[in-house]
Amino acid sequence: MQGPLEPRQKDKAAAVDPEETAVTLLGWLASEPDMMSRFLALSGIQAPQLRQAINDPGFLAGMLDFVMAHEPSLMAFCETTNTKPETVVAAWHHYSGPAMD
Repeated sequence: MQGPLEPRQKDKAAAVDPEETAVTLLGWLASEPDMMSRFLALSGIQAPQLRQAINDPGFLAGMLDFVMAHEPSLMAFCETTNTKPETVVAAWHHYSGPAMD
């Protein structure tokens, strides 16, 4: 049986703007030099290109893919920024489209 707050909590996670989540993720990556270096190396993007890239939905999808592919990184991001994992998943689905389960 669901409690009275569960649907509201789910709605709240879904109501967070995916772009806001992605920008928060970029800020977190910037504060984690090892993670940022790894992301830049894997994505092939140069640090000076980040300002332009943040406006590209494909870049945001790749950044969310990066954190979603490594659960410890996802959980570290969520813990540091007080972001629910469900919020990151919703942003990931928004930018990456439906996954093939």
